[in-house]
Amino acid sequence: MQKRNTQQRRRAIIERLNERGEVAVDELAKYFSTSEVTIRKDLAELENNGLLLRKFGGAVLLPAESSELSNEKLSSRKKAIATLAASLIKDHNRIIVDGGSTTSALLPHILKKLGLVVMTNSLHVANALLEAENEPQVLMTGGTWDAQSHSFQGQMAENMLKAYNFDQAFVGAAGIDVERGTTTFNELVSLSRTMADVSKSLIILAESEKLERKIPNIELPWKSISVLVTDSLIPPEAKKRIEAHGVTVMCAKVSAE
Repeated sequence: MQKRNTQQRRRAIIERLNERGEVAVDELAKYFSTSEVTIRKDLAELENNGLLLRKFGGAVLLPAESSELSNEKLSSRKKAIATLAASLIKDHNRIIVDGGSTTSALLPHILKKLGLVVMTNSLHVANALLEAENEPQVLMTGGTWDAQSHSFQGQMAENMLKAYNFDQAFVGAAGIDVERGTTTFNELVSLSRTMADVSKSLIILAESEKLERKIPNIELPWKSISVLVTDSLIPPEAKKRIEAHGVTVMCAKVSAE
């Protein structure tokens, strides 16, 4: 293929990604007659601009809900799931709220609770809690900012979590595998697993449509999960198979959109 300038090449990469859903560095290098180093720089810049998600050897489409800073209105399903999940939070609980749009939907409910201690790796969640009139005690994990998940990750964040113990951790999921657990596009999974280790109960908030996503990376196995809060559109057979792993499945009543 004839060489293009940088901006033309990057636009073409996005076009191919939208067509295929996934691209590989070596394939792109051959297609554009350039080096793999150049393609990796392209993917890094496109990721920084929020246009894709890098993975080992290539890139995938960025899930719309992976950015908690999106201006899109929260879906009625996410709101219903968050409302049901919030019923598990008692006054004076010590909880973790992971970054993500579904977990962020917990915020209006958290603000009504008294005496909470809330640890988060999300700037969005921390800022909202610091403005709350009920003044929960807010703890930040610190760590390294990860542009893929819009949250802090890394060893420092894990060490901060390990310094405390919690009643509950509320975590989202990019995908759900009925046999294996929750799945993710992001290869950084150790922080979520640390959240599970330091909490008495780990609660996943995820829409039932996440069952349709085929994502290779396992984030949390079912043995680490206490409760899955999803919506009433989950197929009965899938619910039964998840419950067979010892997980409590709570379904928020919603209608098909």
